[in-house]
Amino acid sequence: MRIGIDVGGTNTDSVLMEGDTVLAGTKAHTTDDISTGIVNSLDGLKAERDFDPGAIEAVMIGTTHFVNAFVEARRLVKVAALRLGLPATASLPPMVDWPQRLVEATGGRSYLAHGGHEFDGREISPLDPDEIKRIAADMRANGVEAVAVSSVFSPVNDEFEVRAAEILAEELGPAVAISLSSRIGRTGLLGRENAAIANAALSAMAQTVVGGFERSLADYGVTAPLFLSQNDGTLMGADYARQYPISTFSSGPTNSMRGAAVLSGLEDCAVVDVGGTTSDIGILVNKFPREANTEVEIGGVRTNFRMPDVYSIGIGGGSLVSGDAVVGPQSVGYRLTTEALVFGGTTLTASDIAVAAGMAQMGDPSRVAHLDKEFVASAVQRIADDVADAVDRMRTSSDPLPVVAVGGGSILLPDRLPGLGEMVRPDNFAVANAIGAAIAQIGGEIDQVFTVAPGTRDNVVTEAREAAVERAVEAGADRDTVRIVDFDEVPLPYLPGNATRIRCKAVGDLKGA
Repeated sequence: MRIGIDVGGTNTDSVLMEGDTVLAGTKAHTTDDISTGIVNSLDGLKAERDFDPGAIEAVMIGTTHFVNAFVEARRLVKVAALRLGLPATASLPPMVDWPQRLVEATGGRSYLAHGGHEFDGREISPLDPDEIKRIAADMRANGVEAVAVSSVFSPVNDEFEVRAAEILAEELGPAVAISLSSRIGRTGLLGRENAAIANAALSAMAQTVVGGFERSLADYGVTAPLFLSQNDGTLMGADYARQYPISTFSSGPTNSMRGAAVLSGLEDCAVVDVGGTTSDIGILVNKFPREANTEVEIGGVRTNFRMPDVYSIGIGGGSLVSGDAVVGPQSVGYRLTTEALVFGGTTLTASDIAVAAGMAQMGDPSRVAHLDKEFVASAVQRIADDVADAVDRMRTSSDPLPVVAVGGGSILLPDRLPGLGEMVRPDNFAVANAIGAAIAQIGGEIDQVFTVAPGTRDNVVTEAREAAVERAVEAGADRDTVRIVDFDEVPLPYLPGNATRIRCKAVGDLKGA
């Protein structure tokens, strides 16, 4: 047996699973300290299906706490960005395009040093250890708590980043967390560098949050290993999550999409995950979320690390409904059970509309009996039209595409969406996100620029595939179950030497599962 938990901004959803069978599923309100909400959720599971905490084999958690903290610029530490690339790259310093509030929240310190490589691995300039030591002394004098190291084309050759990190660790000590851009982002200096800085800024919070997860489970008697969900639908161990909290940024929608794949049995479909505040729309390809091919903006900062292609609109169970039947984007969020009309509150929400329309049963229906039927029908139609338009925006062809609705707020959606046909609403749809966390696998990915000489393509492709498999195995996957689920090969004609960008993703079952 294993437990999947998804800690959202409104609810903490949990499921108890054995194989692909859902034994129990429950929702609890998310709490400020996170741990209480998790314990309450586990209590709900135990009440629904009694289990021995010591018999649990693994616990998988998805959380939005890190991305929320970054977007809101809270609980961030003072970061220094060190870029290796002089005499090149000096015209655009690190954090040049960051919003001022995030620059202030992270301290905004940056340094340029010699180093870096060309796309084919040739040095731009040698790394100067003395220069790094002088920079480390200035960091220490200014109270830097974490460092993000980036080097030009480090996904091709990370030698300078690794060496600079070793020097910084010696000079600054173990208390200062160090993030390497080559471990986080893809080819493209600024986006990769931004992702590393964001990761470093969350380093202290990662220790606190992951430690809180572990203590909550231990106090409950669960001794099984803890894993956290990543943006691409795979898992990472607790220690890895402490180092790379940025890898959880989009785990909520990703878990919902993976859960939708299991519950519906569909490998290729659109998924609409309706929560308390927003509806997230994504596309499943071969049971995994389609990844964004462009830079993803988070809190006004452009990044280029692994993120699913998700489109969000402000429609959820707690969305406010105006007098002209416009739904959202404002929401009562986790206050739904106290502010909605059906729960004795004074605010008209989308959930009240669903109850009045006979689409859902919750609270006291008599409290919305006075609503005008035409007004209710108009609001229901507005929700359906807005969601259908969002799904249509995500499609890349006119071919028929099944739509799967999950999330507790999916009760707002009709059985058919305009222009898209019938919608699939599987069993246990309300806790699809927790199911997605529970069934997640271990993944490894490589994204590099290779020089492909005439007659060597097959060898280069084999090298890339083997590297992806090895990364999955190192992350904890059972080698016998690892398979390649995504492969992309793009020639780069603007670079010399038959340069080709290869992206390869391997996925396997958790070792010992």
